[in-house]
Amino acid sequence: MCEGSVVIVTGAARGLGRAHALEFARQGAKVVVNDIGVALDGTGGDDQPAHRVAEEIRALGGRAVVHGADVADWAQARDLVACAVETFGRLDALVNNAGFVRDRMFVNLSEQEWDDVVRVHLKGHAATLRHAAEHWRGRAKAGEQVRARVVNTTSGAGLLGSVGQTNYAAAKAGIAALTVNTAAELGRYGITVNAIAPSARTRMTEQVFADAMARPDDGAFDAMSPENVSPLVVWLASPEAGDVTGRVFDVQGGCITVANGWSWGPSQDATRRWRPDEIGPAIRDLLARAPAPEPVYGA
Repeated sequence: MCEGSVVIVTGAARGLGRAHALEFARQGAKVVVNDIGVALDGTGGDDQPAHRVAEEIRALGGRAVVHGADVADWAQARDLVACAVETFGRLDALVNNAGFVRDRMFVNLSEQEWDDVVRVHLKGHAATLRHAAEHWRGRAKAGEQVRARVVNTTSGAGLLGSVGQTNYAAAKAGIAALTVNTAAELGRYGITVNAIAPSARTRMTEQVFADAMARPDDGAFDAMSPENVSPLVVWLASPEAGDVTGRVFDVQGGCITVANGWSWGPSQDATRRWRPDEIGPAIRDLLARAPAPEPVYGA
């Protein structure tokens, strides 16, 4: 499906990122394996897991290079894009997957825990996308017909909220907004931007949802396997998906759902300035006519 394409996958050493990288290789893509090898909370660093993924890709007959950029560093994100172009001659797709969690109830959340999670998820998506978009825009302005693909990773936490994960939920909500906004801006250059909200067994989810994430022991379909998510990612990054952009897809096991974002609901226009005493009855009427919001995870 992606024969000859060059793809960057961030956070590709483990979990979802590793599954994506291997599936891209199976589908004929050359893969830039990006990971700095941090622990679940973002500390430390070990490049060996990324090199093992690259070796797995080569064992499949594919081509891969490892790049250890901190994706939330503007200059390193630029170097990551340059690595793909310099190594393989081009870049066709970017899969933003890197991230970690520092879960805490909001009233106990530190400033550093807020900054670290928002930085790696939201800025880490924005930085790589910014430099990839600049590369593709340059190609488009030079007269090339660009068919570029971006797949971002949001979360049900970002779409619905998640108790104990306010920093993560806010960052993931930002990624959903980043997706629809850049899709609108970059379409003129031949770039599509979509996002997935995956449910899978990874380091970030195993501790939070231990029971739900357990592996089946009877040979049944493993609904929480990260490999279930990768076919959708590969398709969204393929030439076939050129007419799909600005969309968010929830994917759980074998189920793919289109997630609809904020939209205008019931309204009431006074055709003049409202008086404070009129607001209560009007709001009660609007809420009675509006659908109930989806519940926050964990509420």
